[in-house]
Amino acid sequence: MSTPLSYHQQKDIDNVKHLRELIKELPRFCGDFFRGIEPRTSSRTRIAYAYDLKVFFDFLKKENPALYKADIQNITLDHLDNLKVVDIEEYMEYLKYRFNDRNQQVTNKERGIMRKISCLKSFYNYYYRNERLQNNPAALVLLPKLHEKDIIRLDVDEVALLLDEVENGETLTDKQKSYHVKTKTRDLALLTLLLGTGIRVSECVGLDVDDIDFKNGGIRIVRKGGKEVMVYFGTEVEDALLDYLEERKMTIAEEGHDKALFLSLQKKRIAVRSVENLVKKYSRLVAPLKKITPHKLRSTYGTSLYKETGDIYLVADVLGHSDVNTTKKHYAALEDDRRRSARNKVKLREI
Repeated sequence: MSTPLSYHQQKDIDNVKHLRELIKELPRFCGDFFRGIEPRTSSRTRIAYAYDLKVFFDFLKKENPALYKADIQNITLDHLDNLKVVDIEEYMEYLKYRFNDRNQQVTNKERGIMRKISCLKSFYNYYYRNERLQNNPAALVLLPKLHEKDIIRLDVDEVALLLDEVENGETLTDKQKSYHVKTKTRDLALLTLLLGTGIRVSECVGLDVDDIDFKNGGIRIVRKGGKEVMVYFGTEVEDALLDYLEERKMTIAEEGHDKALFLSLQKKRIAVRSVENLVKKYSRLVAPLKKITPHKLRSTYGTSLYKETGDIYLVADVLGHSDVNTTKKHYAALEDDRRRSARNKVKLREI
């Protein structure tokens, strides 16, 4: 009898299947690229690349005279070899404002354009490095300058108000209250866990009941890239999880979902979209001017941890950032506040 697949293993298989369908819509030579980057990328990253490349080839089909109305699958590497820097720059301009296959208006800001051009650079680099292209115009194109955005996060009082709202549900609509009665304990455990550990929403929904280790106060999660790590929680998280698990014991999950920690009302493993919706539902009641997502709860935790410890390397480790510079970039403003607060700490002469 085969061992049942974990949530993350099944998710990866589903992603691979989805990727294979997306690749069928691209030029035939693209399969080599995806096989080439497979060892260094996650299945989710490759899916994002496939979508981005589809946009690029749609652009060539619509805007390039040599490929006007061509069948995308018939585009060849020779066609790419003939493109110039100006063609890639025209693509960047196209990305700002375009219409998709369903004639819906699509816009991209700096970050969206940067992601798609970074994908194209990787794409060209692969074939140029393997000597299947003579020219690499994408390498000569400058990425758009990014304007740093303020990090949106909940303040300390807003965190308390959010958890109070989950617990009491006083300002919910009558319809929301009817569901709140059934999901209150789960929602409180889930949001307390996100706010108390800083784990990603994908890591949260992938948790199984036996991933919790109350003896050592930790949860076993699967990070990006499939690495298993232990993340530790405090007493508030422990209490919320214990309350929920008492309720969870009374629930008979649907077949194939019996191990899942957090269940939907349909008694199946809760989905990422469902968590995003419940975060949105509760947060807009306490912070209506902030667009709060599960990732913003992660930023909230990272901010609190950095303020308490002042240790950027600890924050990077706990959040699972492979490069501490990523963490520094997110919390640079806090570092500046700490440096400013140090200006009067050292006395040169006693007054």
